[in-house]
Amino acid sequence: YNLPLDDLKTFELYQRADTSGTFQFESPGMQKYLRELKPDKFEDLIAMNALYRPGPMEYIPTYIKRKHGLEPVTYDIPELEEYLSDTYGITVYQEQVMLLSQSLAGFSKGKADSLRKAMGKKNLADLMKLKDDFMTGIAEKGLDPVKCDKVWKDWEAFASYAFNKSHSTCYAFVAYQTGYLKAHYPAEYMAAVLSNNSSNIEKISLMMQECSRMGTPVLGPSVNESEMQFSVNSKGNIRFGLCAVKGVGEAPAISIIEERELNGPYKNIFDLCARVNLRSVNKRALEALVKGGAFDFDTQYHKAQYLAESENGSGIEMALRYGARTQENKLSNQGSLFGESSNVTFSEPQLPKAETYSILEECQLEKEMVGIFINRHPMDTFRVEYDAVTNTTLAELEHYESLARTKPSMTVAGIVVKVDNLITKTGKNYAKFILQDYSGQYTFFAFGAAFDMLRLILYPNHFIVLRCKIEKPRWQKEGGREFELNIVGGEKMEDVKDRYIRGLGVNLEAKRISSTILHDLETIFKQFAGNMPVNFTVTDKEKKHSFELFSSDRKIDICPELLDELKRTDIDYQILLKN
Repeated sequence: YNLPLDDLKTFELYQRADTSGTFQFESPGMQKYLRELKPDKFEDLIAMNALYRPGPMEYIPTYIKRKHGLEPVTYDIPELEEYLSDTYGITVYQEQVMLLSQSLAGFSKGKADSLRKAMGKKNLADLMKLKDDFMTGIAEKGLDPVKCDKVWKDWEAFASYAFNKSHSTCYAFVAYQTGYLKAHYPAEYMAAVLSNNSSNIEKISLMMQECSRMGTPVLGPSVNESEMQFSVNSKGNIRFGLCAVKGVGEAPAISIIEERELNGPYKNIFDLCARVNLRSVNKRALEALVKGGAFDFDTQYHKAQYLAESENGSGIEMALRYGARTQENKLSNQGSLFGESSNVTFSEPQLPKAETYSILEECQLEKEMVGIFINRHPMDTFRVEYDAVTNTTLAELEHYESLARTKPSMTVAGIVVKVDNLITKTGKNYAKFILQDYSGQYTFFAFGAAFDMLRLILYPNHFIVLRCKIEKPRWQKEGGREFELNIVGGEKMEDVKDRYIRGLGVNLEAKRISSTILHDLETIFKQFAGNMPVNFTVTDKEKKHSFELFSSDRKIDICPELLDELKRTDIDYQILLKN
């Protein structure tokens, strides 16, 4: 409540419009104006809060131009400057009208307040009565009635959106508090925002994208780091809360956290079962934690082993039995009359062997338990193909009309989330389906030729590529869209690599070539041997020339893991496409 209102870091956040997750200033339209305005004082936030509503929004460009000296500040009569100078000659607040009515027309404070009420309630009848008093008052003061009549007409228009400064100031201060916290404590603030929206999966997805953009990753749940809700770990990363996992209620979460705080982190699932209250942390809760990735820190086992069945039951059941026997033995020793110890110890059982889950299976388990994809995305299976052929994200399609002139042809790709096969009123088949990529999801409609082309590959959990065009509608409906998005091509993602990718290009700066880089490349090529050729482009920026080299004996498998290794070693690359 005692924040400095001139904090540089906070205003830099507002100038960049990094306001997603803050109060009042997070809409795309507001962010656009903030980048143009570049607010550097608290009064700018108050004004923007009042102006960004239907009606006064038309004055925002003028406010911005006048602030930056791109347009002169003018007043219909000089007397307006005293009360409008702070807002660059633009009437923004009810208080300005009240003070000016007193100054220009001699209104009493009571009559000025009546004017405010009439404006606030948009009571035009009362405004007309007050106009007569206003014109009489300005005549007595010897002011130009023509210019003052224009001022009154501006106020009448103002009546449709009148906003009081005290109200806007309160809103702007709460907004400033949230901006300050995000600027100075980004991880902690975003963890609080995520916790506050824990029941809104769509909002959580958006805020997780914002965290990623900020360089503050959101990690999945962990029995060794998670609190009840979203929290920040010792490395400054945000952790999912245990209560955010479906099937893990408050009681299991409290039991796990309290025991961890008393006796330290858990070594593995067996250690946890030997220490926590198994009446709270039961089989259902453990299954949910395993599927949600809360035991992924233990690299000795993978998810499939916990859930796999054997003659001794599932891995989770084996862990629960081990925990129960360990706790019973401990209690029996404590309860002995003479305090002697039986010194019985139980060795941890080996979990059943099982095939590891595919990326898609891992992601589906995670989404089942948490509601969204956290650590991985189903698209990771085809990340190479996705990067190679797409030029547009699904999130961009939400505003495809604005792309009509800059990008009329687009290629998108994703996993099919849902398909509805429907029939038109004229008896023709069509499909409504939802496609999802890294940026979000989009709902498509496939009619006629597009439906015939896609119907053999349009199934849930299938990965597809779509080529789309933005075109003028054949039949323009009154009030309808100027453009429409049409599907003109489509195929399975699994066909993309053979059909379109011809190799990998590695870009090297001559002065950076060293034995270390050459050794890293040699190691990577051996690790990812395959059938795709590698081309090198060596560039000397100082001498401004480059040349290409082609590997005759080294061929590789272009896969996501290869790209990760190249990024890790800071080697620039590009996927080469066939002509």
